[in-house]
Amino acid sequence: MLIKEWLDEYKPVNKESAEAALREIMQEIALAGLQRGGFFEKAAFYGGTALRIFHGLDRFSEDMDFSLLAADPHFSLMPYSESIVTEFEALGMHVSVKEKHKTTQTAVDSAFLKPETVWKELVLEGVVPQANLQTPPGLKIKLEIDRQPPLGFETEEKLLLRPFSFYVKCFSLPDLFAGKMHALLFRKWQTRVKGRDWYDQRSRLVRFGMVH
Repeated sequence: MLIKEWLDEYKPVNKESAEAALREIMQEIALAGLQRGGFFEKAAFYGGTALRIFHGLDRFSEDMDFSLLAADPHFSLMPYSESIVTEFEALGMHVSVKEKHKTTQTAVDSAFLKPETVWKELVLEGVVPQANLQTPPGLKIKLEIDRQPPLGFETEEKLLLRPFSFYVKCFSLPDLFAGKMHALLFRKWQTRVKGRDWYDQRSRLVRFGMVH
């Protein structure tokens, strides 16, 4: 599937909506690259983006959160970077994978956050040729990998159909819910409240008929 056809399915009405759609497309391509590289043999997908892609959460999240299946303080995303880049290249998109260096050891904005978290970013370079859309300098996707996973979580295989049919190992729905509860209770708010966690929780409760 060409990116132009994929983008058209979102029916963007302006540059901002086209960029939002492109971010979502990039997330699914990144998952495909990780799957081809064997990443989900060692890790599982969780967080707000997992809830949106596989469970219909109606809020966009720029971050992609992953947790290793077993603790590994020396784990690196770099061996899987080539698979991500190759997947984008196959669709005419050029990306680079760069490590994000943290200047201070503070809590990361993610459920199940621990200091051992590895940060990477996907940065789209130049133009998406099929869509004739100039990508802005700030268009990027953050990948967060927790090297010290929580205890006792379960996973399930979820199917994605684009850019090809493949399965993604995800936290089970109850454990995704638990992750958001953990964020509500233990996130270090500092000077700004993360309203997205409250929104995600309420959206899930409404979806499953627990509140109205």
